[in-house]
Amino acid sequence: MRTNLDFSPLFRSSIGFDRMLNVLEAASRTETIDNWPPYDIVKTGADDYRIAMAVAGFLQEELTITQEQNMLLVSGQKTEGDDVQYLHRGIASRSFQRRFELADHVKVVGAGLVNGLLTVDLKREIPEEMKPRQIEIANDMALPKAETRQIEAEKAA
Repeated sequence: MRTNLDFSPLFRSSIGFDRMLNVLEAASRTETIDNWPPYDIVKTGADDYRIAMAVAGFLQEELTITQEQNMLLVSGQKTEGDDVQYLHRGIASRSFQRRFELADHVKVVGAGLVNGLLTVDLKREIPEEMKPRQIEIANDMALPKAETRQIEAEKAA
């Protein structure tokens, strides 16, 4: 059973969350979920993440990792040799394209391929101007004094 959610009330009452709501709408529209190649997403620190993807049989030259804005795209294109004759083919070697939606300020800091496991390390780097800062509270002496004026009522004769 599938339920489509209507996010339009949230668009009317929220400001600045339109990107998040668009992501939720896109996630609810996905028809089929391709689960190949299998992957894990691990939180390795307060602002550090790692994607581990099983890409057995792929060479480093056959894999591509691209980051555009808030989208991470991992793709693999297998180059086949014409001289290979398989009696049984059990290792999947089809091309793939896996997309990951990234939050704001998440950057790819590294990637590696070891023993058929592709790892992509990510880090959230919040700009200095967006980090919380302490505001100094001024005491009464530092504030300028406002001049008080007396408003007189008209005299009745």
